[in-house]
Amino acid sequence: MADNSKKRGGADRGLIAVSEPYEVAYWSKKFKITPAKLKAAVKKVGHSAKKVGAYIKLHKAADRARIAVSQPYEVSYWSKKFKVTPARLKAAVAAVGHSSKTVGAHLAKGKAPKKAKKSARKSPGKMTKKRTKRKAA
Repeated sequence: MADNSKKRGGADRGLIAVSEPYEVAYWSKKFKITPAKLKAAVKKVGHSAKKVGAYIKLHKAADRARIAVSQPYEVSYWSKKFKVTPARLKAAVAAVGHSSKTVGAHLAKGKAPKKAKKSARKSPGKMTKKRTKRKAA
């Protein structure tokens, strides 16, 4: 049954109606999660805001360390964090799994350390042909 947006009493305040876009937007912002994660939490523990809040708090730390390549904002975030292209990030996730620690280690292992450039300066004692000709003239 659709939620009544005019009803603002205590009984309605403690429930999350995922069928109403404004409620999904409100609770997603309140819990600082995506609408998809909110809907999954409601499906798992029920419509009670207290139960959903407790579930999210319990699972939020473990979820932060995982890379969801199906979510564009996560791909953007992690590719910027690791300073790689999204394609390279997706390849690394496919190779080692979704854990941000293992993906970070995999990407770090793949990068070769930059070698210092050798100085192209010539020693002042040696004269090149141009310098010799100028001095002779």
